[in-house]
Amino acid sequence: MMRILSFAIALMLAFATPVRASTLKAAVFDFELFDTSLEGEKNGPRADEQGRLLRAGDQLRKGLADSGKFLIVDITPLKSEAQGSNLQACGGCDVKFAKQLGADLAITGVVQKVSNLILSMNVYVRDAHTGNLVAIMSVDFRGNTDESWSRAMSYLLRNRLLAPNYGAPQ
Repeated sequence: MMRILSFAIALMLAFATPVRASTLKAAVFDFELFDTSLEGEKNGPRADEQGRLLRAGDQLRKGLADSGKFLIVDITPLKSEAQGSNLQACGGCDVKFAKQLGADLAITGVVQKVSNLILSMNVYVRDAHTGNLVAIMSVDFRGNTDESWSRAMSYLLRNRLLAPNYGAPQ
């Protein structure tokens, strides 16, 4: 319990202070799509959505790096293996991969598509040392477009991951 509390305090401090030697290292994996739409069932994966998934991960990595609050580790050595796994249901392989990469945090994301009008973007942050879930954030958005996906990620970055008081006790 004390270890979890210490990590939570360290995470909150990382959100509130500039880069320093103890900045948390984050492995941000590419986003996955959970398509429950009739269209997805009939037609399978769409190239435009696959591109949006990659851009969502890139936007998240860039936003976290630009904040100066996180050091983003290169996932290239395990990228193929991670993409071949269902990171949301693999029994903690995201944590294993993050630990192998020398990261403190494993950050994964999934976009759930109900239809071309109704989608949600979810981000999960896990402690790579313990496997414990540190934070979950979600945003619902409308429209399956490049702009709507980008705005959803911007919202999560600005109002959750990088918000000054996110995760702080009320």
